[in-house]
Amino acid sequence: MKKIISTEHAPKAVGPYSQAVEANGFLFISGQIPINPQTSSIIEGGIKEQTEQVLKNIGAILKQAGLDYSNVVKSTCLLSDMDNFAAMNEVYAKYFTNEMPARAAYGVVKLPLGVLIEIECIAAK
Repeated sequence: MKKIISTEHAPKAVGPYSQAVEANGFLFISGQIPINPQTSSIIEGGIKEQTEQVLKNIGAILKQAGLDYSNVVKSTCLLSDMDNFAAMNEVYAKYFTNEMPARAAYGVVKLPLGVLIEIECIAAK
């Protein structure tokens, strides 16, 4: 059985998908991009500012499901430019401070709405 997780503290989906789905003790968080949920606009600034907003959005979804960053077991980071990898890691390390999740990071040609980063996560209860 699955349960749809949704919060107004993270951006609404920009397509036919859910913010997150809970199933069998896992929470699958859809790729989050740096949209401010209050204004529905993309955060201005560079990779650090955009990564910060993405992780805040993920945190809001985790909280709605009764979880936090320590429950994340896997993340996937998509970057529009791999030259931003080190700067993204600086921000990422502020949110994942011990027992780091497994992670993959990819450089991609393009991301939705022209953003610099998208991150998806899987968390376990």
